[in-house]
Amino acid sequence: MSRQAQAPTIVLFRRDLRIGDNAALAAAADRGAPVVALYILDETTKGLRAMGAASRWWLHHSLAALGDLLRKAGANLFLAHGRTEDAVAKAIDASGANCVFWNRRYDPSEAGVDARLKAALREKGLTALSFDGALLHEPSLLKTGSGGFYKVYTPFWKAMAYKVDVRDPIDTPGQIDGWRGELGGLRLDELDLLPSKPDWAYGLRETWTPGEKGAQARLGQFIEHDLANYERQRDYPGQPSTSRLSPHLTFGEITPFQIFAALRRSKSSGTSKFRAEIGWREFSYHMLFHNPDLSVRNFRPEFDAMSWRDDMRALRTWQRGLTGYPIVDAGMRELWRTGWMHNRVRMIVASFLIKDLMIDWRHGEKWFWDTLVDADAANNPASWQWVAGSGADAAPYFRIFNPVLQGEKFDPHGDYVRQHVPEISALPDRYIHRPWEAPAAVLKDKGIVLGKTYPNPIVDHGAARERALIVYQSLKD
Repeated sequence: MSRQAQAPTIVLFRRDLRIGDNAALAAAADRGAPVVALYILDETTKGLRAMGAASRWWLHHSLAALGDLLRKAGANLFLAHGRTEDAVAKAIDASGANCVFWNRRYDPSEAGVDARLKAALREKGLTALSFDGALLHEPSLLKTGSGGFYKVYTPFWKAMAYKVDVRDPIDTPGQIDGWRGELGGLRLDELDLLPSKPDWAYGLRETWTPGEKGAQARLGQFIEHDLANYERQRDYPGQPSTSRLSPHLTFGEITPFQIFAALRRSKSSGTSKFRAEIGWREFSYHMLFHNPDLSVRNFRPEFDAMSWRDDMRALRTWQRGLTGYPIVDAGMRELWRTGWMHNRVRMIVASFLIKDLMIDWRHGEKWFWDTLVDADAANNPASWQWVAGSGADAAPYFRIFNPVLQGEKFDPHGDYVRQHVPEISALPDRYIHRPWEAPAAVLKDKGIVLGKTYPNPIVDHGAARERALIVYQSLKD
């Protein structure tokens, strides 16, 4: 029997848009039967969270890049839209496949879809196998001494070091025997992932190269040029010292196994700190796996009594980067233009929304979900709850970032603010983070009219801090 006459294997692609270190694809190629590479845009199954607009933009380009790689390796990427179980059943009927392989997902709603799919396929006598690839650890297996899940990062990371063997990346298949039939699927543009009216993605196009090649190039550049200074400079948004690998990880264009392998080969300093940052991603997924409602429910239930302010005008001002605090506005404008924000600034803008404006963290989480190219089901809510104090291993309630002092400490010469808030870029360093203190003559000389060309602060930080402390303290009384 020829290979093309054998019943093919369907490989489902989801947030693993790569051919390297892809356990499901490698297993299908090794099986010796034709491979049906299939991506299903599932916006129908109940319980799945719809992707944000920035993520949809990234997905389009990542799928295009994956399709190119698969074609060069000998296979086509088939696209479908609808319920996962329905689309898989249709692909089986069309191709005659008797095996379906995929790499595991750890968002409980997505994992539930996969569990039901596996059960349905096996009930029909078909082979359904899942593999690792997204995380270094399996959340269901890594447990505390009492058999529970970890709620504090440090012991979690120590446990990973002792209990989890980080495997080497799996080799990329040299040639894939792609199935030659037709599934009646969709063209990429028919998934309708790109913005059109208006096309707001110009900044994303200027900033990113989605796809596996872009991910590997970014990793190489980071290790060669930035890793040595990572621990010392990673908190400075004006410095090119962070990896910017987060969207590539989110869409599975690169794996943590590949990153760890590259770090092992590197002789640069900074590897330990960067591994620990990857560890925070692992911890966030550990939390999500055991707390499916992490994006909508306080991990610490006492925060359910929090007195949030219902101020949609203030929320919109924050979203637009018009708060009057330059470091906050720079971060929100970087997010809108590029779909990304430096991690230090993410903490600053989140603290400002939650503790200066006293607006529910869930509003911030939703905005980030829609605007971030690295919007992640675990990292996003876990980080927002960390800042709010309502999450696991959370920041203490009295930790309230002063946006002026944070700007002066981590953007001392205003490089970051000047890049993203050009209307005050001419101010001297001493006033760049506190323009309202600039003398009238300086403002006039630079053509700045506070309240017109740049807003006055939306709130007085000192008074807002005292208000937040009173509200937070009331939760403890």
